[in-house]
Amino acid sequence: VAIDEVEAALSAFEVRGRGEPAEHWAIGGPSLILNLREEVNGMAVVDVADHVWPDEMGDPDNEPEIFAAWAGGQFGPFTFPGGLARATDQSWVWEEAAEGQARHLAFSRVRTSYAIGAGEDEPVVPEDYDPDEELDFVTRVAAALLELPGALCYFNPNGEVLRDQDALLESLNFGWSNELPPLDAWSNVRLFRINEDWSLMDTVGNAQYDLPDLEACYFNDAYEPSDVDNLLRNITLYLLQEGEVIEDGDTLDGPGGVVWQVMLVDDPLCDPPRDVLRWIPLDDRPVPDEVTQTGDDEEGDEDSGADAAGEADEAE
Repeated sequence: VAIDEVEAALSAFEVRGRGEPAEHWAIGGPSLILNLREEVNGMAVVDVADHVWPDEMGDPDNEPEIFAAWAGGQFGPFTFPGGLARATDQSWVWEEAAEGQARHLAFSRVRTSYAIGAGEDEPVVPEDYDPDEELDFVTRVAAALLELPGALCYFNPNGEVLRDQDALLESLNFGWSNELPPLDAWSNVRLFRINEDWSLMDTVGNAQYDLPDLEACYFNDAYEPSDVDNLLRNITLYLLQEGEVIEDGDTLDGPGGVVWQVMLVDDPLCDPPRDVLRWIPLDDRPVPDEVTQTGDDEEGDEDSGADAAGEADEAE
């Protein structure tokens, strides 16, 4: 897509100027610089990469430029290898995600910065930085880019979310009309099998709000996945309003009319690596060993037993 077409699609935004391509496309292609918050040097850089999304994020030996760009946050500050594949597998709203992902040939990035052209003593982010405000701006830019001919979908790599245009606009409009942040456009809720009897539902992407992600582990036949989904979203909204006030061992009334208790854990049961709060219902059922591990001195998620092949009918 030519940068002139991108500028036409973003006519509703204030364009500060254009940027030249970097030496390697992974760092930056032809770009536009949009005004985000001029009073604190806030801007958004929208560039075009004539390449497929490098989902493995490069190799230090064979693809050092891509690997270095990923390590430097050029594909998103919380992006982890395999994120597009996981987002495709866990796309419960957009059923054609796999088909759309397979067709894509290029991508456009929307990245924010407060440091471009700033002095050495200037802060990386302003004191009144608001992640919700910034995410809203970035998502509105992405929604405008979806008007371009040939645009397939919106991908938030930090939250591993895939949406086509209709699903993204539905999420944004619901949030705006109800004065709620459009969490499902920014962070995904995923479903995995721990074993034959237990499931894991988790969020990915809460780090964008400077909050931990959430895991809920439960006996399959005892709880409706939709109720567990609502639990995770409601806890996220509570944390957004109150901050990180949940402590290890805290409880709340959850799905099934059961009290659920939280564990603070160092390692999630499934990629990507991140801080999580793990919720377990206190229903007197024996809990699998991998669920009760906190991550201290454990080997990580390779031995967790969680299976990425979640059932679509369960997620509904």
